[in-house]
Amino acid sequence: MMSTTHASTARRGGTSSQWGPLLRSWRTSRGKSQLALAVEAGISTRHLSFLETGRSAPSRDMVLTLAEHLEIPLRERNSLLEAAGYAAVYRETPLEAAAMSEVRAALGHLLEASLPNPALVVNRRYDILLANSAAIEFFSFFAPEWRGKNNVAELVFSQKGLKPAILDWPAAAGYLVKRLRAELHGNRGDSRDDELLALASEVQIELASEPALQPSEPVSNILVPVSLCRGAVAVDIFTAITTVGTPLDITLQELRIETFFPANARSREVLERVVRGRVS
Repeated sequence: MMSTTHASTARRGGTSSQWGPLLRSWRTSRGKSQLALAVEAGISTRHLSFLETGRSAPSRDMVLTLAEHLEIPLRERNSLLEAAGYAAVYRETPLEAAAMSEVRAALGHLLEASLPNPALVVNRRYDILLANSAAIEFFSFFAPEWRGKNNVAELVFSQKGLKPAILDWPAAAGYLVKRLRAELHGNRGDSRDDELLALASEVQIELASEPALQPSEPVSNILVPVSLCRGAVAVDIFTAITTVGTPLDITLQELRIETFFPANARSREVLERVVRGRVS
């Protein structure tokens, strides 16, 4: 089966008592008051309060309206619908599916257009789905012992990955821990998500256990680069992340194109030599 989609609007097993706390959790995480959300959604604060406490059951359209104003990811909108007793409506189509052929072609074009800068396509778990030749050379040089999964987080966290090469590893690792928790927090029960969250917890414990591993103080630069070094070869890079605009498919919404750029002229020269295989 190439894609998963649900179009039924019938009420199912969820209840408003399950849905209300989820809605309140999303509202507070977005920093919105009941008044602000009610005004945006065109309802009274009293009605919103009743929805959050389970005293009123939401319609399907109300679930989708509130999710839109809270900018909830499509995967979580499906969860909200199911918690309220409705079928999920957003499909999740594998990137390798025939229906995604034009998307794959467009992504490939973007990756090639990024050369000589390394560029990747990743999902919410930071699994590497596509990569240009520069990215392959970049990771092969700075993580020559890596034989693990094609996953950016695991690559950064591992002693056999990029960890020895990243000069301010605590800052990079701490950032990825936060990103993984933000992306995966609502999907408990998914074995791969749970595996990555457990890994993130291990890294956080490691960072907290050693004062020397505390992230360095933030600086006032326009960009905060990541510095990598292997032997006499050192490079400072920063990343730019691109997303697919206005997607209605979970896979598309969760795609990220991450491109690595040199942070200065010296690094530009070094990076070009690394990705062209001209260093050893």
